[in-house]
Amino acid sequence: MTNLNEQAIQKLQDGQYEEAVDLLNKAIEENPTDTAAYINFGNVLAQFNETEKAERFFQKAITLDEEAGLAYYALANLYYNAERFSESATLYEKSISKGVTESDAYFMLGLSFMNEDKVKLALPYLQRAVELSEEDAEAYFQYGLALAHLEIGEEAIEQLQKAVDLQPNHADALYNLGVAYAGFEENATKALACFEQAILAQPDHYLALNGKEIMKQALDSNS
Repeated sequence: MTNLNEQAIQKLQDGQYEEAVDLLNKAIEENPTDTAAYINFGNVLAQFNETEKAERFFQKAITLDEEAGLAYYALANLYYNAERFSESATLYEKSISKGVTESDAYFMLGLSFMNEDKVKLALPYLQRAVELSEEDAEAYFQYGLALAHLEIGEEAIEQLQKAVDLQPNHADALYNLGVAYAGFEENATKALACFEQAILAQPDHYLALNGKEIMKQALDSNS
């Protein structure tokens, strides 16, 4: 027999939110120290932008069990979405130290640092994210951006290319790959090809459109 938490998760996956809430309420009534029920309830509230209520449920879970890594992770997501990046970084680090060691935790910690312009701090976590999830185009993209920002050009190109290989229509990855070819290799031909691919993927990509014109002018002046 599945427990109430498992039943609630199934209801959530089926989009039956009211039934999920009823089950989670029942789980908390039957066991007021059930941290999983508080975390799941907080996740439901977060989905409906009930941020303050969700925060209280996650904090209650942490109060009940200071080792509840998923509670720190859930609260970190809440703060990240509210653009409270310093707090989210602290909590993602805490969740990792409490055993949440999936790729997403490292990725979101890296993004938190990136959003605070702490690129050197972000780099090892984004690197760990791609090591743990080799099919994640967005992780390669963000890792490539961090490398480019730190002017580690060859490696930046390699990581951005991996993002494009995994997701050929990733317009931002294509654009930034073009910028990397132009800036680090001074290869206008490769840069132009990337910008054109980015525009095919997203016709209104202003930066790629602008980059295309600049590269065309550069190639024309050299011909």
